[in-house]
Amino acid sequence: MFKLKYFICLVILLLIACSDSEEQEYVDVPLNFTIPSNFPSLAYNIEGNKPTEKGFELGKKLFYDGRLASDGLVSCGFCHLQANAFTHHGHTVSHGVANAMGTRNAPPIQNMAFQTSYMYDGAAENLDLQPIIPLTSVIEMDGNLNTILQMMKGDKEYQKLFGQAFEDKAITTENMLKALSQFMVMMVSSNSKFDKYRRNEIDGTFTSDELAGYNLFKSKCASCHATDLMTDNSFRNNGLAVNPKVNDVGRYKVTELVEDYYKFRVQSLRNIEVTAPYMHDGRFGTLDAVLNHYASGVIDSQTLDPILKQNGKLGISLSDTEKKQIILFLKTLTDTQYLTDKRFSEF
Repeated sequence: MFKLKYFICLVILLLIACSDSEEQEYVDVPLNFTIPSNFPSLAYNIEGNKPTEKGFELGKKLFYDGRLASDGLVSCGFCHLQANAFTHHGHTVSHGVANAMGTRNAPPIQNMAFQTSYMYDGAAENLDLQPIIPLTSVIEMDGNLNTILQMMKGDKEYQKLFGQAFEDKAITTENMLKALSQFMVMMVSSNSKFDKYRRNEIDGTFTSDELAGYNLFKSKCASCHATDLMTDNSFRNNGLAVNPKVNDVGRYKVTELVEDYYKFRVQSLRNIEVTAPYMHDGRFGTLDAVLNHYASGVIDSQTLDPILKQNGKLGISLSDTEKKQIILFLKTLTDTQYLTDKRFSEF
C-alpha cells in the first residue's frame, strides 16, 4: 500500500514538473499575415509587433473580458458584435457601463492594420494606443488601468498567456495593448464577392445590376470610398444636419482647426449590409436612407466637402434605379467568411 501511494505521488510530481518545463520551454509561434492581392500596403508597423499564436490568444481573451470594465461586464465585444462586422447593430449610439449613452455609433472593426487613424475624429493614430480610449472612457468601459493590471496579475490564465506571448513575460499595460493589437491586426475582411470579382476568383461573377452599381459607385462614390478598402482614410463633412442637442464637432475636437468643423472619418463600406445604423451618430437605419441623404438631403456649410457642392448643386444626382443598383453592389461587399470566422468569435 505504501509503495502504491509513493508511486502515485511520484507520478503527480513528474506531471507537475513536466507541465512547468513545457511552459518554460514554450516557444511562441508566429502567425502568417498575408496582404490580400487587391489591398494597398499596410499602415500599421507590423514588424514592431508581429502577431503570434499566444499573443493573438491573449488579445482575444482581453477583447471579450468584461473585467476590464468598472462593472465587470462591458467588454470590447459588448459593443462590437462579430455577426455585424463588430459593430453595435441596432443601436443608434453605443452605451457602456451603467447604461451610459454615448454620442457616436460603434464603428466596425475590420482591416485595422490598413487604417491610418482610428475613431470617428481620428483621436488615435496608433492601433497600439487606440484601446485606451474606450477602456478609460466613463461612458464606455470606465476602466482603471491599474485595477486591470492587478486583476490580470492575479489571474492564472493571464499569467500563463503573458508569459508565453512576450519575451519579458511581463503583465504590463504595454503588453496588454500589444496583444489587443495582434488580435485586431489579424481581423482582415477580404473574401467578399467583390474581392473575388477583383481577383478573378470563383464565385466572383457580378450580375448585370451589380456591375452597373459598381460602375455607378466608381463614378459617384469612390473619390471618398477609395481603393478596395472602401475608404481613403480622410476626414470629411458630408453634409449631415447638425444635431443641436449634441453639436458633435467631429475632427475639430482633436485639431481645433476651424476647417475641421463637422468633419468625420470616411468609414469603410465593407460589410455595410450588416452594420446598420449608419453615420457617426447612427441617424440612418437603411442604405436607402443613406443614398437619399446624398441625393437630396445634403446641408451646405463652410466645411462641406467640395465634392458635394459642384456647379452650384448640392449632393450627388441619383435616380431611383441608380440607388437600387448601388445598393446591390454594396451587398457584394459582405464577407460572410469574416462574419463567421471562429478565430474571432467569443465561443
